[in-house]
Amino acid sequence: MGENEASLPNTSLQGKKMAYQKVNADQRALADSHYLDNDDLQGTALDLEWDMEKELEEPSFDQFQLEGAENQNLGHSETEDLNLDSIQPATSPKGRFQRLQEESDYVTSFTRSTPKNNCCNFCRLLKILCTATILFIFGILIGYYTRKTCPSDATSSGTDYPQLYQEILKAIQAENIKKSFRNLVQLYQNEDDSEISKMLKTQWTSLGLEDVQFINYSVLLSLPSPSPNTVILRNSSQCFHPDGQPCGKEARKDSSQDLLYSYAAYSAKGTLEAEVIDVSYGTADDLKNIKKMKNATNRIALLKLGKFPLLYKLSLLEKAGFGGVLLYIDPCDLPKTENLSYDSFMVSLNPGGDPSTPGYPSVDGSFRQNRSNLTSLLVQPISASLVAKLISLPKERTQSDACSPLRLPNNEIRIVKIQVQTVTKFKTISNVVGYLKGSTSPDRYVIVGSHHHSAYSYQGQEWASSTAIITALIQALMLRVKKGWSPDRSIVFCSWGGTAFGNIGSYEWGEDLRKVLQRNAVAYVSLHGPVRGNSSLHPVASPSLQQLLAEKKNFHCSRRAQCPETNVSSVQMQGDANYFINHLGVPTLQFVYEDVKVLEGLSFLSEALFPKSATKIEEVDPLFNLHESITKLSGEVILQIANEPVLPFNALDIALEVQNSLKGTQLNTHQLLAMASRLRESAELFQSDEMRPANDPKERNPTRIRMLNDVLQDMEKSFLVRHVPPGFYRNILYHLDEKTSQFSILLEAWEHCKSLPSNETLQEALSEVLNSINSAQVYFKAGLDVFENVLARKN
Repeated sequence: MGENEASLPNTSLQGKKMAYQKVNADQRALADSHYLDNDDLQGTALDLEWDMEKELEEPSFDQFQLEGAENQNLGHSETEDLNLDSIQPATSPKGRFQRLQEESDYVTSFTRSTPKNNCCNFCRLLKILCTATILFIFGILIGYYTRKTCPSDATSSGTDYPQLYQEILKAIQAENIKKSFRNLVQLYQNEDDSEISKMLKTQWTSLGLEDVQFINYSVLLSLPSPSPNTVILRNSSQCFHPDGQPCGKEARKDSSQDLLYSYAAYSAKGTLEAEVIDVSYGTADDLKNIKKMKNATNRIALLKLGKFPLLYKLSLLEKAGFGGVLLYIDPCDLPKTENLSYDSFMVSLNPGGDPSTPGYPSVDGSFRQNRSNLTSLLVQPISASLVAKLISLPKERTQSDACSPLRLPNNEIRIVKIQVQTVTKFKTISNVVGYLKGSTSPDRYVIVGSHHHSAYSYQGQEWASSTAIITALIQALMLRVKKGWSPDRSIVFCSWGGTAFGNIGSYEWGEDLRKVLQRNAVAYVSLHGPVRGNSSLHPVASPSLQQLLAEKKNFHCSRRAQCPETNVSSVQMQGDANYFINHLGVPTLQFVYEDVKVLEGLSFLSEALFPKSATKIEEVDPLFNLHESITKLSGEVILQIANEPVLPFNALDIALEVQNSLKGTQLNTHQLLAMASRLRESAELFQSDEMRPANDPKERNPTRIRMLNDVLQDMEKSFLVRHVPPGFYRNILYHLDEKTSQFSILLEAWEHCKSLPSNETLQEALSEVLNSINSAQVYFKAGLDVFENVLARKN
């Protein structure tokens, strides 16, 4: 309406000026008067009604009061001397009506009366509208700042990780683990492997895991024969079972099924009568000395377990021409608290997986190779008591407090006849695999592995500890999942079958999913044999995870009165982690309780599987507090790897491990040291330029975080070498034992070349190590280049 007035001819401007002045005058008069006569009131109400209805029909009523006067003022500021008060929008409907009454074309045609409180209703409506608008805006502000300062449960869990982890781990109780352990032991006495696997699947599903799979593989197993193997001493014509019992009928009747499982799986079968030659631990030096004195062809070696992998020592004996092996553990190599002199044991000569399908999975339709034995040697484990009878050890010597290693005198000849019988059959083993899907990166897997009892082997009750712990972990995590939480990455829980025969279940599953796991596996957490003693916590981990485990171990030990000092090391470990370390290059970790004396003793004694009873495990940990500690330590590390935006891996520690592994060697490693130095420089640059900024929440970019994690999870793949001696890890970042810090394949090659005219084997080993270090250095450099190119494009 203001725009229409601004467009009128100049001749009517004076009239309108008078109309505005009259309005203002009437307003001042109205303000001074407290009452209106009845006629004026009725007229005002009538005119107001007409005016309001007219304005409601106009589309720009709201804009009239705000914009009309402004436009009018701007249009005549230079040509007319107007009173600023007179061009403001009318403050009352009556004033607006009186202004209109001064117009020459004003005509009224309304005669009906209106309610007296119409003006009050309009003001009340305006107040309500303003109040609602203010409250609406205020509510938005409160909601915004409330969301910012008080995030949801999912958000808070993402920013306060330690508190979240502790809330989850609080559900893990020693009493529950003990109850689960006893239930498993009771079930083992009545059911076979398939029934235990089905029970685990049912239990995991009842705990809340939605995707639990029961995976079967038909594999070739080497089983004991229906009758025990025997050892006959020709000097005395005495026959003994492997545990030292005579072969009489009464002894055979009293012997338990344990006697049948004193055998070497996948050994050659047959009978051999020959002279026994004591080869001690069967090292290269031991065999070199033996060859100088005796002919080893088709002889029987008396071999101690320990120092080196059994498969490696058997390969040396096979090359030397031996026909059979009597394998035992010297009591002097065991802690004084353990008396295993009369115990028989089992070993497996299988490096891993189904022997009939080497390198590929045992699925239906796969070609099966005929490999009933994996060595040409007749291998028979025997007890230390039988060795004492073999070498005619005097009784007073066995009762002496000072331990003397068992040894057959060189000037004495012992003729022994060994009979080794095994049964090779195709059997079905079962894996139970359950998935807890991740929310952010469901295609990245943190794999947690335990093993369950196999009806075709003797493993004591060690498997029950492992299974009880993984079940407790699942239960604690699923309680949180039911409240709406989920990890960023998927957690895959696995209970393997066929572990005692060479980690067959894990190998077959890994070969079956090889392509997927090469791309998606982030880490492997081993729960194999979690409680073997009660005096020392012994963490084992890949170099990239050592720092993380050291932090957990130190925090745990700070709350215990006795916690002997042990370092987190990267050494070869027993169990199903083998495939993930040596074929996939996946960072791996394991927490184990051990006896200090065992850690200080010889390595690879754990290759022997003794009949450990449930009573023994409960004697070691009667309250199951050690089981609870292992569960919580493993659980916290699993949560950190599965839930934190940046994987808690340390790239620089790999480079430092490589440099330390090259120290103290007798080899000319100038090129290796130079390459290792370049690797360290690249790792330091990668750690400072990429990892540190990524750990700052303000600088995180989802795309860069994903790229960074991809680099971190594949760091160890560069250190997988093609050719290693039997029993040695293909991942050269792992050492043989705690006492050696050098690369294992270099140490072996150095010892091996001493007895050979050429150093070709040593040069091959040096080349393998050099190529691995170079590959890792190129890998880090390529990662840095990718990040720089992405950043350059964004800038």
